[in-house]
Amino acid sequence: MKYKPYEYQEYATRFIEENDVAAIFLECGLGKSVITLTAIKNLIDRGEVKRVLVIAPLRVAKNTWPDEIKKWEHLKGLTYSVALGSPERRKKAFMAAADIVITNRENIDWCVNKSGLPFFFDMIVIDELSSFKSYRTNRFKALLKVRPYVSRIVGLTGTPSSKVLMDLWAQFRVLDMGERLGRYITRYREGYFTPDKRNAQVVFSYKPLPGAEERIYDKIGDITISMKAKDYLKMPDLITSEVYVNMPVDGRLKYENLLSDMVVDIKDEEIDASNAAVLSNKLLQMANGAIYTDAKKPIKIHDAKLDALEDLIESANGKPVLVAYWFKHDLERIKARFPDAREIKTTEDIRDWNNGDILVGLIHPASAGHGLNLQEGGSAIIWFGLTWSLELYQQTNARLYRQGQKNTVVIQHIITKDTIDERVLTAIAKKEKTQNALIDAVKAVLGGARI
Repeated sequence: MKYKPYEYQEYATRFIEENDVAAIFLECGLGKSVITLTAIKNLIDRGEVKRVLVIAPLRVAKNTWPDEIKKWEHLKGLTYSVALGSPERRKKAFMAAADIVITNRENIDWCVNKSGLPFFFDMIVIDELSSFKSYRTNRFKALLKVRPYVSRIVGLTGTPSSKVLMDLWAQFRVLDMGERLGRYITRYREGYFTPDKRNAQVVFSYKPLPGAEERIYDKIGDITISMKAKDYLKMPDLITSEVYVNMPVDGRLKYENLLSDMVVDIKDEEIDASNAAVLSNKLLQMANGAIYTDAKKPIKIHDAKLDALEDLIESANGKPVLVAYWFKHDLERIKARFPDAREIKTTEDIRDWNNGDILVGLIHPASAGHGLNLQEGGSAIIWFGLTWSLELYQQTNARLYRQGQKNTVVIQHIITKDTIDERVLTAIAKKEKTQNALIDAVKAVLGGARI
């Protein structure tokens, strides 16, 4: 296929070529893969780069990057190998005489510390930079170990601040080795944050100091560009709404007991929450309609959300709907109520959905995040169960709300009244405001100016 880049794509490609370190924040649908591959091809042709390592989520490493290389006419001549599977297959791929080696992020620790292979790359591309937001992970430590030997690095993501500003330190530590936000997380915290939630000397969370956001954005602005899809593409209209349901009286009593006492008896089973995180998880389960015992046995609480889902599917009047679930018992109960519902997991499932052969598609946000295009099969998504993760929430919605979608996208959230569901929606909204502030602060204006 012949590549006819938009002006913003040409701008982003030039930015990568002109900067040894580049953070590219692009919303879904803006073509970050072809933008980056075009820059790689140009750099290789000019002799500025010899070998590139692309690190991506598993599905994206396996399908998206190889497909993009094969798709575009101007990338003809680029050679690649995919380092996935068994250690023997990975070694063979890493040793191949290819311009680009593509692997998943879980393999980085193996590649650097366990494979016994020399690290012969002069450029790294991290697809989904946000997956390196934790400095405690092996993938972060391994990549940091070889970073000084790499002359060029590009970080791609559409969600740079899924847990607000604190996450940025690790991402930029990998990119610029601490030049802008510092080499140590402790100094970053001290310089831009103050303790928020704490218990005596134990600090659970931090909040930005006055003016910290602007100072952080200013620090990273010279190597960062960001673009919102709505500014550059003709995006479909978007409608979001909430469908509220009431928990039955007996379920409400159990919910309140667990909330106040962190323990409740349900059908001769004692269920307890050992800490706040466990309590949050169990309350979300109850809001959805069931809860796991300590033995992982699901116990039904109510069918309020299932009844609402049935009404929404009926009101779709035969049009396909995508249902996002979170817990396994959600999936089991939905499939029991709607026997024709089908999980979207395999290549065949994706094809059948996009062909209109699936009327109720079931999808888990953790498997729907990246590299999954579902806009051809429908334009309605129903959130049966919510997630605290802004990144997973946005990426799941972006499977339908993206360029190429021909219809108005409708996103509906089934919310159990006066439960933790409402807090999750509020938390997502607050995180999104912070993320949008980041994007706007480093937003690229074509021609080189910034606002």
